[in-house]
Amino acid sequence: MLNNKKIEEILNLKTKFDIEIGNQMIDWMKYLWNYPRSLTGHGTLDTLSFLKSINPELEIHSYDSGDKVLDWVIPDEWNIYDAYIEHESGQRFAEFTKNNLHVLGYSIPCDTYLPLDELLVHIYTQADQPDLIPYVTSYYNEKWGFCMSDNAKKELPDGKYHAVINSKKGPGVLELADLIIEGESRDEIFFSTYICHPSMANNELSGPVLSSSLIQYIKLKYNNPKYTYRFVFLPETIGSITYLSCNAKELKEKVICGFNLSCVGDNRAYSHIESRKGNTLADNALQAALIGLNNIVKYSFLERGSDERQYCAPGVDLPVCGFCRTKYGEYSEYHTDADNFDVVTEDGLNGALNVMKSIVDAFEVALFPKINVKCEPQLSKYGLRPDISQKTNIDDIRTRSDFIAYADGENSVFDISNKIKKNLKLVVAEAKELEEHGLLDNINVVL
Repeated sequence: MLNNKKIEEILNLKTKFDIEIGNQMIDWMKYLWNYPRSLTGHGTLDTLSFLKSINPELEIHSYDSGDKVLDWVIPDEWNIYDAYIEHESGQRFAEFTKNNLHVLGYSIPCDTYLPLDELLVHIYTQADQPDLIPYVTSYYNEKWGFCMSDNAKKELPDGKYHAVINSKKGPGVLELADLIIEGESRDEIFFSTYICHPSMANNELSGPVLSSSLIQYIKLKYNNPKYTYRFVFLPETIGSITYLSCNAKELKEKVICGFNLSCVGDNRAYSHIESRKGNTLADNALQAALIGLNNIVKYSFLERGSDERQYCAPGVDLPVCGFCRTKYGEYSEYHTDADNFDVVTEDGLNGALNVMKSIVDAFEVALFPKINVKCEPQLSKYGLRPDISQKTNIDDIRTRSDFIAYADGENSVFDISNKIKKNLKLVVAEAKELEEHGLLDNINVVL
């Protein structure tokens, strides 16, 4: 029976996988921390190379700058090696080697001497957070610049400065990667995350390490999965547009459910950003997986901001919604140097991982469960209800009886979870229990 103790175990127990694999995510993030990621360049390639070292089947694809991808053009490749501002006294400020947020993203090179008043127009700050270094980019305009805290900018001494940005911008390539775990069905579950932000923990590295852990979970638990799982790692916006320009037809034919993973490492909230249509299998799945968790926030597609914009765009219309812990833009450390390992925690990452694991388990256990007896089964003869029936123990089987009521082969396990308002993990556990007793068939409908 799924008593209260069993329910608690289902919802909270750290599995052997969580301990041995899930907690590696922080270590992976720390290893990747200093890579100077952007839309292109060696920092992004080094990041993909590391991800390939822990996911050997990952395939890295290169696309030439200048190539037209839908309505966009792949930009020139950008690499950054060093940057600093040096006062005539020899004191240095905004040193790239101390924090790679100090350089305006995609800054053109410079090596120039200038007075303070001329330098200031090239320094970007966040006035409402005067102690923090902001993340600022200028991908498609030729600018050079530095980023620093507003307080540090105000304290710059008068005099002459030497501004140095050792960067290179020119023809090259944009790199992205994908990994496909083949299943019995051609129908795909799709996961996307981005690899283009420099030293920020939640708003960058949490997504790739979560996807990597989920890859390892699927491979360890399901030797021959029922469904196919596709993972993509790409620079935000231009990467997803590039990937769609080459793969949209195949994705539209195969993807039945997808998630854009971003900002999944803090321990404050769980966020669901709806797909454009708002009622896809992905929306139903995520809503079911979040039932009963603390601080759940649901956002409409009008509040989108990551690659769900591209995957749900008219003419593409993939069933993809966004999943975050605290949504991008909704936590104060977002896009600043404060987005660090004080924000991201093992519990936060594992909480996000458990949500995604529960969705995978639902697909693999019983996507469209169907009770194979007419009327209610006599649960007592299977040991599936208490020996004594009394009003005080009726709730012990409420989830089971409600599950049975809707397990008609037409409702997905996500539909059932949402109808009976029980967390997806509990509903999947009921499906397993009934299946083990020969009472349940799984109708794997090709959508």
